[in-house]
Amino acid sequence: MAFRWKNDLTYKDVTPEAAFWNRRQVMAGAGGLALSGVAGAAQAQDLEPNTWEEITTYNNFYEFGLDKGDPAKYAHTLNTDDWHITIDGLVDKPGDYALDEIVSQMDIEERIYRFRCVETWSMVVPWNGFELADLLNFVGVKPEAKYVAFETVFRRDEMRAGGGIDWPYREGLRLDEAMHPLTMMATGLYGKPMPKQNGAPIRLVVPWKYGFKSIKSIIKITLTDKEPPTTWNMLQPREYGFYANVNPEVSHPRWSQAQERRIGGGLFARRTPTLKFNGYDEVASLYEGMDLAAKF
Repeated sequence: MAFRWKNDLTYKDVTPEAAFWNRRQVMAGAGGLALSGVAGAAQAQDLEPNTWEEITTYNNFYEFGLDKGDPAKYAHTLNTDDWHITIDGLVDKPGDYALDEIVSQMDIEERIYRFRCVETWSMVVPWNGFELADLLNFVGVKPEAKYVAFETVFRRDEMRAGGGIDWPYREGLRLDEAMHPLTMMATGLYGKPMPKQNGAPIRLVVPWKYGFKSIKSIIKITLTDKEPPTTWNMLQPREYGFYANVNPEVSHPRWSQAQERRIGGGLFARRTPTLKFNGYDEVASLYEGMDLAAKF
């Protein structure tokens, strides 16, 4: 059942495990400086290395606070026991599904994917999980469905939400994107269960899109005939489009996307060219005839 895509990645390409857990070591350089409006690779390369404390606590999961160190401090409060996902909308078998039930019906496999953040850092991650298409086929998609909407769990008594975001966190894909064999639901990484700060117990992974599309801690999936609202697009539509395909030819309004910094290569690692669709040319046909600068 598993789709075998053109893959030139092996374990020697995988971001070291220690570097992954500390993955937002992209400090105030490619990410922090750019997000505060002080973009530029030259300035980032001139920065002093971060401290150990900064590297091991730098992460984003705004449900647990806006500070980069908050997820490592507070994500443990998320209760992932007896996890259920509501699947509704234009499906044949809507319902409230236990995650254990879903996983028991799926073929779990490991896939080594590139991961590219909109903040211009990248890594290579071995995810464990299953194709989203298998789940959608399991519940049955009605012919009129055109999009798939996702929601992150939101429990104010377990989360320290901030940032003026209209919770819960929302994301969405076009149906053909969701059904593409590269799109997966990840339940773990490095052969271990998904850690809470990374989106336990289940998250989306769409390897040709910027990382914010890969929504964490999913609790609801809705099939719809209308393009669903997505969190970053609602917050900053000029900066974050619905599609969010990795595209070095289209800059973020505050920084270029032409290059990236590989996590695990050190603070002063050479920046490398970003690949269109993050190198996954198999998906290019999904966007044939589209203006990818207008539909960013």
